[in-house]
Formats: sequence, structure tokens, C-alpha cells
Amino acid sequence: MPVESRTFATPEDLARAGAAHIAECAARAIGARGEFVMALSGGHSPLLTWRHLATLDLDWERITLFQVDERVAPAGDPDRNLRGLVEGLVPRQPRIVAMPVDERDLDAAAAHYAELLPDLFDLIHLGLGPDGHTASLVAGDPALETTDRLVTLTDVYQGRRRMTMTYPALERTRETLWIVSGPDVGDALERLLAGDASIPAGRVRRDDALVLSDVARPDIVMDDGESPERYGGR
Repeated sequence: MPVESRTFATPEDLARAGAAHIAECAARAIGARGEFVMALSGGHSPLLTWRHLATLDLDWERITLFQVDERVAPAGDPDRNLRGLVEGLVPRQPRIVAMPVDERDLDAAAAHYAELLPDLFDLIHLGLGPDGHTASLVAGDPALETTDRLVTLTDVYQGRRRMTMTYPALERTRETLWIVSGPDVGDALERLLAGDASIPAGRVRRDDALVLSDVARPDIVMDDGESPERYGGR
């Protein structure tokens, strides 16, 4: 199944388009169901998107944010995805349900977090690493084959264990939004769009998915500078 994808000239343009799309989804969900529930991935790439999102006039009291993944690190540690998320959304204060990675019993903490997840997210945001990983689902890690839990722990990856949603959890969404940035992810992006299941990202459900990137590909028409607001809809 082909995945809808759009390419932007700069990280700034990408971030504006990503924020506009999230805002459109939020307004639609709040209008239909009275709330907007989204799960956000970590990493550095989406931080600019969160800053742009914080400038938009949304009904923030009706927005709840979960984490797709988090590094196992003490509260306030610079490695924590939560820190970047909170700082990026300043001065907005949506309800953020943080992954409890500072608990002593991490397996029990992951099970508890799974109990907090909604039956269906309005939107799940995912990123993409140069090695094809998404969330904290990394090639060779046992978490890739975890199907009996919604949230699990990974082995050490880039110096940290992670708490992450599993594939069954990532399927519980009305829509998946990929925000892909950086000069080193071109190959992984091509494989994602081709549905290459040999990389972790390629195993994520493809229906109701939108890929926004600043990675130029010859078969994708580059945005020509039109207003990012037009990218809010599907």
C-alpha cells in the first residue's frame, strides 16, 4: 500500500507543516470527540515541530500527550525525551502522561504505562533513524518481536535502555504521522516508503499514514514554498 509523502525544502518548513497537520488533527478530534489524544516520539528531529506547535491557538486543555518511547535515565537528565518535549511546548501546558522510566521495577512500570494507554489514539507521531529504527524499536532487539505487551523495555541502544511502545500499541491509532529529517536518513526513508519490512520502521502499519520529510527524493515533488497550512489536511 503506497504511503502519502511530502517533501519540504528546509527543516523549518518541515516543522511548520508538521505542526499545522497536528493542529488540524487536534481540532478535528476535539470537535468530534471533545479531546485529542496523541503519542509523541523522542529524539532531536521533532523538537522544532513542538516549538512551532506551541505557537498555535489550540484548545490545549483538551489535549493529552503520551510518549512513544523514553530513555531510561533519571528525572531531569538531558537524555530524557520528556525534557525536550516539555521545553519545546513552553508556554503551553497540555496534560503529558510521562513514561515512568525512573521507577525501580521497570517491567512493572512498563506494564502500568500500558494500562494507561487509550484504546485508540487520534494520532501517533514517529521518527526515523538512519538505521531504519523507529520509536525505540531497533534491529536485533527482542522488543521487535514483543506482541503480548503494549509497552516493553529494550536492550541498551546508544548507551541507554529504552521504554517503548510495541508494534501492537503503534497499531492503535486513527493516523500515523512520520516526521523525517536529516541528510543521513535518505536510504532509510526510501525503504520505509517501499514498505521494506527488513527495517523496523517498515513493519509499522501503512494505512492512514502520512510521511513528511526534508529529505529530497527524485520521485517526490518538492514543496514550492506554498503556505504550510495547506498541508494540514489529508
